[in-house]
Amino acid sequence: MSTENPKRYHPVHVVLHWLMAVMTILAIVIGMFVLNPIPDTAEKTSTLQIHALWGGLLALVLVARLITRFTLPRPASANTDSTFLDFVSKAVHFLLYVGVIGMVVSGLGTAVQADLFAVFRGAVPFPADFMAYPPRLGHGFTALALLGLIGLHVAAALYHQFIKKDNLLARMWFGKR
Repeated sequence: MSTENPKRYHPVHVVLHWLMAVMTILAIVIGMFVLNPIPDTAEKTSTLQIHALWGGLLALVLVARLITRFTLPRPASANTDSTFLDFVSKAVHFLLYVGVIGMVVSGLGTAVQADLFAVFRGAVPFPADFMAYPPRLGHGFTALALLGLIGLHVAAALYHQFIKKDNLLARMWFGKR
């Protein structure tokens, strides 16, 4: 077995990367543009249930992604020829993981404090104001931070692909490893 780094990510990495990307973006979009405009009344329950279930599924994908990140071989880090940009790259990747973890934890914290599991069963009334729960504030802030990090991540990938022309995007897609 070769000890050198592969040229591409393992197909499991690829699937989990793109699945997590789509799921994270959809969760943020649903939270900001579907849930936020709905008043905190019982009419919000079904959409909130979907959002909470989606967040739980995202947590499972995140766990799988973290496990494979440390167990499967992966290519060497991309190089920008700039020590500063290489540092920013590592920081953004780390913060993307921290951000998704923060979203899951703050969403679960909000659900627990608002007793949403009982609300979903119809056992207790819908909370009057979600902003009264501190984790909800963190959930909103983290969503905005994640959008910024995702923007940086996409911009960096496009920089590599079209300015550096190093075909970086091929590493996170299917093909001969």
